[in-house]
Amino acid sequence: MHTETDSQKDITFNDFKTQVLHDYRIAVMSRECSVLGRREVLTGKAKFGIFGDGKEVPQLAMARAFKNGDFRSGYYRDQTFMMAIGEFSAKHFFAGLYAHTDIEKEPMSAGRQMGGHFLTHNLNDDGSWKNLTEQKNSSGDISPTAAQMPRLLGLAQASKIYRNAGEMDSSNFSVNGNEVAWGTIGNASTSEGLFFETMNAAGVLQVPLVMSIWDDMYGISVHAKHQTTKENISEVMKGFQRDDRPGIEIVVVKGWDYPALVEAYENAGKLAREEHVPVLIHVTELTQPQGHSTSGSHERYKDKERLEWEKAHDCNLKMREWLIDNGFATEEDLTTLEKEVKREVRESKKEAWTEFTTPIKNKKKEAVALLDDLASGSTNKSFISKLKNDLIAIDEPVKKDLLSLTRRALRYVIHEPSEEKERLAAWITNYLREEQPKYSSHLYSELPDKATAITEVLPEYSENPKSVDGRIIIRDNFDSLFSKYSNALVFGEDSGNIGDVNQGLEGLQKKYGEIRVADTGIREATILGQGIGLALRGLRPIAEIQYLDYILYALQTMSDDLASLHYRTMGKQKAPVIVRTRGHRLEGIWHAGSQMGGLIHLLRGMYILTPRNMTKAAGFYNTLMESDEPALIIESLNGYRLKEQLPDNLGEFRTPIGKVEVVKEGTDITLLSYGSTLRIVEQVTRDLLEVGINAEVIDAQTLLPFDIHHETVESVKKTNRLLIIDEDVPGGASAYLMQEVVEKQGAYRYLDSAPQTLSAQPHRPAYGTDGDYFSKPNAEDIFEKVYDIMHETDPRKYPGLR
Repeated sequence: MHTETDSQKDITFNDFKTQVLHDYRIAVMSRECSVLGRREVLTGKAKFGIFGDGKEVPQLAMARAFKNGDFRSGYYRDQTFMMAIGEFSAKHFFAGLYAHTDIEKEPMSAGRQMGGHFLTHNLNDDGSWKNLTEQKNSSGDISPTAAQMPRLLGLAQASKIYRNAGEMDSSNFSVNGNEVAWGTIGNASTSEGLFFETMNAAGVLQVPLVMSIWDDMYGISVHAKHQTTKENISEVMKGFQRDDRPGIEIVVVKGWDYPALVEAYENAGKLAREEHVPVLIHVTELTQPQGHSTSGSHERYKDKERLEWEKAHDCNLKMREWLIDNGFATEEDLTTLEKEVKREVRESKKEAWTEFTTPIKNKKKEAVALLDDLASGSTNKSFISKLKNDLIAIDEPVKKDLLSLTRRALRYVIHEPSEEKERLAAWITNYLREEQPKYSSHLYSELPDKATAITEVLPEYSENPKSVDGRIIIRDNFDSLFSKYSNALVFGEDSGNIGDVNQGLEGLQKKYGEIRVADTGIREATILGQGIGLALRGLRPIAEIQYLDYILYALQTMSDDLASLHYRTMGKQKAPVIVRTRGHRLEGIWHAGSQMGGLIHLLRGMYILTPRNMTKAAGFYNTLMESDEPALIIESLNGYRLKEQLPDNLGEFRTPIGKVEVVKEGTDITLLSYGSTLRIVEQVTRDLLEVGINAEVIDAQTLLPFDIHHETVESVKKTNRLLIIDEDVPGGASAYLMQEVVEKQGAYRYLDSAPQTLSAQPHRPAYGTDGDYFSKPNAEDIFEKVYDIMHETDPRKYPGLR
């Protein structure tokens, strides 16, 4: 690719001079932030830092080509870019370094992430979307290497969908699909599979994506020869280069060559924006003036020759030389500019530190006074006074210091009631109440329309309802949803042409087109990434992972990116992706696993929904489409051919999230289960009645969250016994449910027998019907477990079975 840039032809020399000097000012500012940031860490004011020094100039060029409506999906060295687009300042830099918990002072994450993780505020306070076409956008960053890649694909694909799906309302999200998704990554991180999977998918889908690789030849201390074949990622990627067939355009440019970088980025942006061709820009010959991070020095692993080369090829120095050589500024001009900028950065650092510490110091004064009062009337005065003096001695306290010392002081007055004690206790309680949300809020939506607030709407049936395969209910419900929501779309392996492997989408591609009902390659991580990126741009994607076991391919992206997005952005971004999959009660190690325990713990921030049949599953889809939060729905794999009654109000009935269902009432024991196993439990209860055991059966329905109304404990109050049946491994979901019921709901108060669990064997299920029988709880296992509990209660009435 080679086209002439028009930037210098369309403006005067003086205008261009103003632009490039402004760029240089930002480069100097960013570098000074990096230098002072390292010092702040080494002096103990900040914990850790990874900065963007050595990458400033290519980021200036990227910012020049970045337009309103565009999205960035990058990594933790992009501070110069964020400064250049006007979304990040030196003061923000230091507030992030100090982990200031005020979102106004530290707008990147309110201290929830290490500095260097960038985002823009894309939502209004009421959770509604801002007009993203009128601002420059950055998706919320995460640290894991290459983990920014999957969502980048979806951010780019959204432009293609908006351009080609005419019936969709693109207001606030797109102007004819002209937006480009810009990715950044370090050269070493291109070794990750997520990079290759994303670039392959971008070439297949032909989406407007520009991928920048900042190449300084190292990954921490490991040289490129250990990272990349031929030590050159653009050489490796040549097979992706477009020719007479669609592919990826590849550009190589030196990271210190400002005019060449400006031209490369202008051309790349134009090609991606107008023709929707993905572009990879390999930015070479970059440096790391301060090494990888504040945790060590690069002098340990770079030889003298390399260090001297890096000093000579520092991109800021090279830009400085170019400015002087081409008459944009004199040595004196730039020296003056540099002094001004450094003074500004130092002042920003000082202001950020004062704003961070002043509220804590004010609280420290309160705490000292309260401790002094407490000590004056206590028999343990000396001990409390020591704690007070310890606090006074801390010149720069953090909130932890205040709370740790004041809470410890209460131990010395356990048996000394006093007004001073009550005041200190109240102060501690109020301070915790005030501060804890700054660290823990927004894991899920806190708005009135959150998914758990959507009220239940029951399925409605005609007088003589039609009995159909479960898949028909799912299929026809999706049909209703796609008709109702023009921005809804589904994609996955075999989801389009054949209507998914179980025909739950049968015929829908023909009806709604290949954009809204689409096939993908076998690439679970980027299927999930498509969902995240599309949802960040206002679409309502259903990302289909063919089987529950295959979720593991996408688990890192689900856990680190999707599940944490709302939390780490403090509610400033959302991605309401519905992840659809199927699993449980089938044959074989790789198609019948139950990783529920792992998913429950790794996906906090998402809803995990486990419907026992297809009507319940359809209701969950309907509920989620009424809200805007991410969820994983696991359909019962052996339920597609089971008969269910066809509701009349498809697309309208809603299964509530966070609510259990009592599917059978009983008096002797509470049986709690979910999904496919619940059906076996129901069957067993009929056999139990024959031996005089009347069991109550509760369908958990949703694992995250579980039973927010605490209905399960009401059942235990009545039966005084509890058995949790689960096809996950021992200690998995059943242990989680046990804690929820016995500990959180307080069911231990009402138990006459030890609460128990019945789970699968520790291994994956063996193949075949016998494999399922011997690997997971079967009907006889459940019957005998219940009977044994009742036998222990009344051996005469329930004599031993064997």
